[in-house]
Amino acid sequence: MPSSIKVALAGAGAFGLKHLDGIKLIDGVEVVSLVGRELDKTREAAAKYGVAHVTTDLADSLKLPGLDAVILATPTQMHAAQAIQCLEAGKHVQVEIPLADSLKDAESVLAMQKRTGLVTMAGHTRRFNPSHQFVHKKILAGAFRVYQMDVQTYFFRRTNMNALGQARSWTDHLLWHHAAHTVDLFAWQCGSPIVKANALQGPIHPTLGIAMDMSIQLKAANDAICTLSLSFNNDGPLGTFFRYIGDSATYIARYDDLFTGKDEKIDVSKVDVSMNGIELQDREFFAAIREGREPNSSVAQVLPCYRVLDALERQLS
Repeated sequence: MPSSIKVALAGAGAFGLKHLDGIKLIDGVEVVSLVGRELDKTREAAAKYGVAHVTTDLADSLKLPGLDAVILATPTQMHAAQAIQCLEAGKHVQVEIPLADSLKDAESVLAMQKRTGLVTMAGHTRRFNPSHQFVHKKILAGAFRVYQMDVQTYFFRRTNMNALGQARSWTDHLLWHHAAHTVDLFAWQCGSPIVKANALQGPIHPTLGIAMDMSIQLKAANDAICTLSLSFNNDGPLGTFFRYIGDSATYIARYDDLFTGKDEKIDVSKVDVSMNGIELQDREFFAAIREGREPNSSVAQVLPCYRVLDALERQLS
């Protein structure tokens, strides 16, 4: 690998900016191109972060000399096709969650990864949040076993807006996007595949065309269970909150922070080199490229999650 990894970022929205913030803190990585839907807004973001090349077409970025990798923070419906486009161009790729919004497309990305051998990673950030890493280290050490996870994923989003309050060009989805975080995390923390999955959903929104409320039950082969509640209708604290109930403790994870079951804060500042899950996710991507290895949250590792989502979608339909 060259001394500096040159990366393009596609998607200058709320999550793309989080990646730019994280990459600023990583040595030996240079963002050389920014791809966005609206040229003026993309130029504005590029100027702020010192990115020289701006375009509205990913193909333009892929032609840049010396480009090594691409991070895709684009609309969900574009993820699989763009990931394959990057791999065909010989570039390592990290795809923000979800990898795809269908099992067929997710399998197509994996097939292309196997064909090229390039690092191909999905942005399942929960694997990298220090809070969940702390629990995972306890599990690997044999000091904690998950009996049950109780998870709430709540937003107030009755119009098609992103996290910055800006109008979206696409529609978010509770199942293929937000449930994907928990489905993958549950299996990863249990170290056991999901063998049963059930789902219920509320009414379909008349203009957005999606269910705004959903309930999911999961069971792993080792008998651990998970209950996941999701809503775009929640007018209250927003975000995803995880309660781990196990044999030796109860933990509550709120993004990068961790608490006991009695709401006592646990110091997770020494779990990794940063307290920012997005930055840690990006560090893993670039480290895997440098070291020529499979990353944590590789497409191959997360594909079982998309098999479960596919089964749930068929059940709901």
